[in-house]
Amino acid sequence: MREEAESVLRQDPVMAEIVERHDPYEEPDWTEYERLCISIINQQVSTASAAAIRERVFDVLDGEVTPETVMAADEDALYEAGLSRSKIGYVRNAAEAFQENDYTRSGLTDHTNEEVIDALTEIKGIGDWTARMYLLFVLERPDILPLGDLAVRRGIENLYADDGEELTRAEMREIAETWRPHRSVATRYIWAEYEAD
Repeated sequence: MREEAESVLRQDPVMAEIVERHDPYEEPDWTEYERLCISIINQQVSTASAAAIRERVFDVLDGEVTPETVMAADEDALYEAGLSRSKIGYVRNAAEAFQENDYTRSGLTDHTNEEVIDALTEIKGIGDWTARMYLLFVLERPDILPLGDLAVRRGIENLYADDGEELTRAEMREIAETWRPHRSVATRYIWAEYEAD
């Protein structure tokens, strides 16, 4: 799948250079619930801050991030690790949802992207952006282009726009048409390039 995707992406000269420079698949193999917690931690904070908070929160949980450990964790310890009170509520809402429903890869196999988004956004604290991160990173749906993500938009502008020019989302979608049906892989490369700058 990845080789096929990269073959398509290399037809775009800009993307061809990025494919040569990065390996966007270096992150650990998180569980479904861990990845959802990471996306909640990442909401509206910089990449560096999110990574530091994630490390401290995971330390509080002794590296065992499950619905059960999150529900049992001391709230003040999570707060001191960098989670806001609202985000503590969100990871616990997600924990309860995971205990009640099957949000695993196998459990959502037969669900469309929109059905997954609808199901996840019923959990308080999970919005459209977080649901799309879940589609991309956990379910590994092949053609996700999360233009609600600031880093993706800035990354596309840095690569494809003239200096200082802002692109509309419609223009970004047009650029991304040549990446279909592998926009998820393209997104990973755009993030890798953006974070390397």
